[in-house]
Amino acid sequence: MTALTNESRHTVRTPHHDVEDRPFIVIWESTQACPLACRHCRAEAQPLRNPNELTTAEATTLMEQVASFGHPAPLFIITGGDPFSRPDLNELVRAGSAAGLAVAVSPSGTPTLTRENLAALHDCGARAISLSLDGSTPELHDSFRGVQGVFDRTIQGWKDAREVGLKVQVNTTITRMNLHDLPNIVRIVNELGAMTWSAFMLVPVGRGLDLGQLTPEEVEDVLNFVYDAGTLIPAKTTEGHHFRRVMLQRRTLEELGIDHVSAMGLGWLYQELRSELALITAGEAVRIRRPPLDINAGRGFVFISHVGEVYPSGFMPLSAGNVRDLPLPEIYRTDELLTGLRDADQLTGKCGECEYRSLCGGSRSRAYGLTGDAYASEPWCSYEPGSFPYPVNMGGGKTLI
Repeated sequence: MTALTNESRHTVRTPHHDVEDRPFIVIWESTQACPLACRHCRAEAQPLRNPNELTTAEATTLMEQVASFGHPAPLFIITGGDPFSRPDLNELVRAGSAAGLAVAVSPSGTPTLTRENLAALHDCGARAISLSLDGSTPELHDSFRGVQGVFDRTIQGWKDAREVGLKVQVNTTITRMNLHDLPNIVRIVNELGAMTWSAFMLVPVGRGLDLGQLTPEEVEDVLNFVYDAGTLIPAKTTEGHHFRRVMLQRRTLEELGIDHVSAMGLGWLYQELRSELALITAGEAVRIRRPPLDINAGRGFVFISHVGEVYPSGFMPLSAGNVRDLPLPEIYRTDELLTGLRDADQLTGKCGECEYRSLCGGSRSRAYGLTGDAYASEPWCSYEPGSFPYPVNMGGGKTLI
């Protein structure tokens, strides 16, 4: 049993509202149309738009439903494909902003990523964009994205977005192709500036099935590297929910003055990445780490496809309903799959036994993608339940069991 005290209540953030009642983030896949051929693509993007996509009116109704969850409304992210493939994108951003939503857009590094288009998004009310950077050089990034010139467009779009007043989140999909390049990616994020750097732990679905998977031990090394990077840039993970456990354990070990490498059994990959990061961060000011947010698939997070299907995440193709048939709040609050995923006691295997199950829960999307069972153990977690021998500080006077 690991006791939780008040000392690190800010180590992990929890949404201010009840995630049983409403999500913190709603992501809408506005289209699957995109000219890129990214090697990890969840959507297996197509060159043309699907005629059955949500119409402008249907999308506006969806955003009104998201706003109806109450204040503060969930963050609303318009993704794709490439959202700029929709000629009504600016109209949609304007409608979402008018409904009281904080709207962000996730464009692709295509020729549509222009200063003019980004300025229009900002003028219509968009607050932020997210861009993907999967390599520190054109050779690495463009080979991953399947089209030459994407790296240069991304870097220029990043600069343009910040200049026109948009915040920028930078996403990096972690694969064997870029494992050893991660410190250089962190360097670029630090140099150009970003609201957040998100290390996306690949969920092997869509085209991502063809990419080599990391071992659980390598993932543990990467998550600890992300923790270290957090002293230089605001770093978080996507589909790496056990980063929250790593945060708590690292914070505890620091407070006790215990070497984390030996205590956590970290490997050669971590030590290589840490050494390279140390060369980059030499002389840099140390920042306060950004606490990760305690949400998961169906638990504070929901995804709507281009045709209105509601999923726990974009990487778990189990439909909870369609917004053309039922309002999103009704689906989110009552669907058996979504309510089940919010119950940590339904987890099985190691995740079901783990003292961090309520806080972490593992990637439900990866569990489903690799086992066919949304409640199975996180396949990329090496932690053995109960093996961390020190009291972990969490806050709120709670106790992990």
